[in-house]
Order: sequence, then C-alpha cells, then structure tokens
Amino acid sequence: MQTSRIRIGTRGSPLALKQAEETRDKLVAAHSLAADAIEIVVITTTGDRVRDRPLSEIGGKGLFTKEIEEALVANEIDLAVHSMKDMPAEFPGGLDIVCLMEREDPRDAFMSPVATSLAALPQGAVVGSSSVRRAAQAKRLRPDLEIVQYRGNVDTRLKKLKAGEVSATFLACAGLVRLGLAAEITQAVPVEDMLPAVAQGAIGIEVRLDDDRIRGLLAPLHHTPTAHIIAAERGFLCALDGSCRTPLAGHATLDGDTVAFHGAALTMDGSAMFEARRSGAVGDAEALGRDAAEEVKAAAGSRLFA
Repeated sequence: MQTSRIRIGTRGSPLALKQAEETRDKLVAAHSLAADAIEIVVITTTGDRVRDRPLSEIGGKGLFTKEIEEALVANEIDLAVHSMKDMPAEFPGGLDIVCLMEREDPRDAFMSPVATSLAALPQGAVVGSSSVRRAAQAKRLRPDLEIVQYRGNVDTRLKKLKAGEVSATFLACAGLVRLGLAAEITQAVPVEDMLPAVAQGAIGIEVRLDDDRIRGLLAPLHHTPTAHIIAAERGFLCALDGSCRTPLAGHATLDGDTVAFHGAALTMDGSAMFEARRSGAVGDAEALGRDAAEEVKAAAGSRLFA
C-alpha cells in the first residue's frame, strides 16, 4: 500500500517515545509500509517544561497534551499518541481518540528498596509522588506517611529512589513493562488496595475527525475490548469533570459482554473516600461510568473537591 509520509506526534520522554514507536511498528506491520514512511515528531509540552512545581498547581490534565493537539489542528502532524490517563475530559473541536490499543497492566507499581509493600513501610516513612490520587490513597491506607512532591520521568524517579531521597514511590506498571523495567517493581498493588487512574495503561491515538485516510490506517490497531472498559472509566471522569487536581480513580473489567466498573473520589488528605460500583452491558459502558459518578457526587457533596 502506497501512502504519503505519516507524522506521529508525541512527547519526548522515553516512555512516550516507546509508545509512539509501538504505534509506528503496528502501522508498518498492518499495512506493509516501509519504516521510513512514518516520522516520529517530538513535541515539548507544558508538563515537560515546568518541572519545579506540582502538576496540580499548573493546570491539571491537558499539561501533556495541549501543544500536541495544537500541532494536530495545525496539520503539522497526522496523529497523536497519548497515555490515556493524561487526557482531559474534553477534546478540542474537530479532534478525537479514534483508536485504543490493547491495554497493558493498569495497576500501580509500589517501588521501594526498604519494604515489600506500602503496609510494610516503617512508621512515618517518606513517600514520593506527583499524583494526588496516589497520595490520597496512600494516606488513606497509612495516615502516618509523609508524602512529598516527586516528579520526573521514570528513569529520574528510579534514580532518586535508589539515591535514598524517599523510602518509596509509585509508578504505573504499564510504563515499566513497556520500558522493559518490570523487574524493578517491588509490588504490583492490587486494585482493591489502590484504584488506578482512569484509563491507566491504555494508549490512545488522536486524529482530526475529517482525516479519513489516517482513520482508515488506524482501524486495524483498534482493540474493541479496551475501548469498552475505557469508555466506562472516562464516562466517570467526564461526569466529574476530573483533572489531576482532584483525587479520582476508576477501574473497569470486561467479562464477555458485561462491563464491571468501580470508581472513587477522595479528599486530598485521603480522610474520606466516596465509591460507586456498576455492572452492565458493553453498549452501556459510558453510561455506567457516568451513573457511578452521579452517585459519588451525591455522596460527597461539597467535600468532593475540597
């Protein structure tokens, strides 16, 4: 199949590049393309530039997508590869995620040189995290812990951990697996103990909706079971208008044609957690997530975003 050069937009972190390369390789395989028919275009985002402040202080979700989406709108790239957990509730006009590749392990990875699990950490241990969701759930399980701001790409965080700056941290299992670092995981935290971020472990591909050529090329890469569970999780996120300034978590599973969803919102200090569960047909996945969000909002009231 002959086609003009395809430009993939991505952040420049090792993990983002790995995800873009996976997308390129799958496109090459699906369409018998020459490897040089696809170009990976690295775009620096606000989240990449601002490293001295917590993400929750500089704008929430969208920090790792805005500049990439602007390049997509301007036709400087043909598709954008994103970690779905970074995606805001709404997309710019004319853009959407049209392809979801098969989800990797959605769990959080507990990383520590001094303990085998969060429960085994010494009293008052220092835990590094840039995620308000992880921080709130860690404090809920272990109120004695000291949570400190901890940013950087995977390699940077692992180096800080090994240097003893903190006793433990959390990363996404999916990212570590994709980078070939699964052996570094101390414990894959059960979702019953720590609910993952909405859509954690899923790669989404965003395009211009009027670009039929690119949409057609991506069709073979789309993983329908992943799309069903992400629909439930993002339905929950969108109904709560979630951002990374709000401790929200959600996890869906698929059993045949049935989606089961568990969502939660927490206060920032983890002292209160508001949960909802739903189960239903795959065709109702997004509605299930949205309905769970309404239950959470009703239970939490004004405490939800306090």
